[in-house]
Amino acid sequence: MVSYPEHLPTFDYIGVYRYFLTFCTHERRRHFTEEDHVTLVRDQFLRRSTEDHFAVPAYCFMPDHVHLLVEGTQDDSDLKQFVKAAKQYSGFYFTRRTNQRLWQRYGFERVLRHEEATVDVARYIVNNPIRSRLVERLEDYAYWGSFTHSREELLEYIRKAA
Repeated sequence: MVSYPEHLPTFDYIGVYRYFLTFCTHERRRHFTEEDHVTLVRDQFLRRSTEDHFAVPAYCFMPDHVHLLVEGTQDDSDLKQFVKAAKQYSGFYFTRRTNQRLWQRYGFERVLRHEEATVDVARYIVNNPIRSRLVERLEDYAYWGSFTHSREELLEYIRKAA
C-alpha cells in the first residue's frame, strides 16, 4: 500500500501544461493565519515560478494548506523541479524564521486536461475561504491572488465566466 501520492507513470511533467497543486503544512499546523508567514512563502513561490518558467494565475493560502494553479510557460518548464525548489526554499526560510518545519513531505498535483477551463480551477481555488466559512465575501480574505494578474482582474475573470 502506497502512503503518498504518486506521479503519473506515463507523464514527464515537463512542458506547457497546467496543474492544480495542493501543499499541506506539517502536521496541518495553521501557519498561514499570519501575514508574515504567507508573505515569506508567497515570495519564495514567486521567485521559483519565475526561475522555473511557471505562471501562477491563482493561489490561495488557507490556514493549513495552499492551493496553486500553475502553468508551464516554456517547453522545458519542469513541474517536479518547481515543486521541489518552491517547497525547499520556502521551507528553509520559514524554518530559519520560526524554528518549525513547514511542509508535509508530499503534496498533491493534478494535471489539467485540455477541456478543463482554467477559470473553473481558478474560481475553485480562490473560493476556498468562502467554502470553509472563513469569510462571507472573497474580498474580505487577504491570502489569495495571482502572480500574473491583480486581485481585481482575477475577481473579474472568475465572476465574468460564472
